Amino acid sequence: MSLQDKYKQLTDAATAAGVSNLQVREQDNVLYIDGTAPSGAVKDELWNTYDSIDPNFTSGDLVMNVNVDVAASVTKVKVTTESSNLNIRKGPGTDQPIVGKAAHGEIITLVSQSNAQWWLVRTDDGEEGYAYAQYLTPEA
Repeated sequence: MSLQDKYKQLTDAATAAGVSNLQVREQDNVLYIDGTAPSGAVKDELWNTYDSIDPNFTSGDLVMNVNVDVAASVTKVKVTTESSNLNIRKGPGTDQPIVGKAAHGEIITLVSQSNAQWWLVRTDDGEEGYAYAQYLTPEA
């Protein structure tokens, strides 16, 4: 089975959800999916679909580079770690690669409250990914 067949449900979901600039390519036995999601909820749903195909993202044969449109409605949150930086990860899980960090006390953009544990965030530098919700406090 080709990777495009394996992840057809995911690419179909991206198309159906209105992901713009959608690009799917296979290189060195890895499928790359790039694009811009219209909302944080759409990006969360794509990760949920990916998890249903490859539980806990263990096969390592897909790279999903889908960011949320910067015009999507957002809220601000404060990083409330004890003193250290907060890791921002590519996907919702500690096994996902770190794509950025947010400093203790920094105010960042909350794109979506993906689930009780992981929230989709974006730094002022434009780094987007998932952070552990327990270290984020909504700004009043």
